Amino acid sequence: MSLRPWHADAWARLQARRQRDALPHALLLAGPAGLGKRDFLATFVKGLLCQQTTDGKPCGVCRSCQLVAAGTHPDVAALSFGLRKDGVTRSEIVVDQIRDLSARLAMSSQFGGWQIATVDPADAMNAAAANALLKTLEEPTQATLLVLVADEPARLPATIRSRCQRIDFLVPAREASLAWLAAEGVKDAEAALDAAGGNPGMARTWAADGALKQRGEVRHDLKALAAGRGDAMEVVKRWQAAEPARYLWFAAQAATDELRARAAGAVAPLESQLDDESLDAWYGKANRARDALRGPLRVDLLLLELLAAWR
Repeated sequence: MSLRPWHADAWARLQARRQRDALPHALLLAGPAGLGKRDFLATFVKGLLCQQTTDGKPCGVCRSCQLVAAGTHPDVAALSFGLRKDGVTRSEIVVDQIRDLSARLAMSSQFGGWQIATVDPADAMNAAAANALLKTLEEPTQATLLVLVADEPARLPATIRSRCQRIDFLVPAREASLAWLAAEGVKDAEAALDAAGGNPGMARTWAADGALKQRGEVRHDLKALAAGRGDAMEVVKRWQAAEPARYLWFAAQAATDELRARAAGAVAPLESQLDDESLDAWYGKANRARDALRGPLRVDLLLLELLAAWR
């Protein structure tokens, strides 16, 4: 199993409903990436279809468990980004995908048990797809379970959210996160957890792929620009060539730390020339820029505008 310690309550609630034969027709697993929503879902689906389970946990050896693990179980449909006609992966889930999924759910289960469909990321559905899914949610068929996974559930229409049993995955307490990171063998766990905003799954990933170095790089760049040193275009090129969303995360985080240092009367690490109100506004601008990366805007111009506002 791939359950995290902070999954225990949600797991217990779902299993209690299952034992009462009271599972909903639709679930929404919601919360930031890195908290194990998808591992939770995989374990739950496998356990729900397992032919030998006694407590909701999959045995891992029955035919059903093996088919789910191989991605070939006839009663499981997993919907994500499809391909365009030119072979390029789409950036949104479209209405035809939802219609195909609904048609599949209307058929009988081949194993005589649950039919399960997952939509991930559900917050990537376009408006037409969301409207089509709403019809399926309003007219559920017997023994079907639709599970939506969303890192940003607020992007889903309220009509979709209101028709799902929502399970929120929240950032666990720092002590629990550090204990889990230690068990996972993560070095510099405290620094990684700080960089990830307390998110343990993100901290584990970032500790392994050089994110802490990138965090320091962002702070160095902002300090240099605040002092009139450095070249904003050179900074833009480096940030854009790597992972601009992560660099913007660290930029917003650095602005927050600058404000906190000022409030505490400590030395402000970035030595920003912006006043508190402008610095707070710049923090919001950095977060909006990170959100805007999903759209058609040019990344270089987005970053350059942000750094111009910093200077």
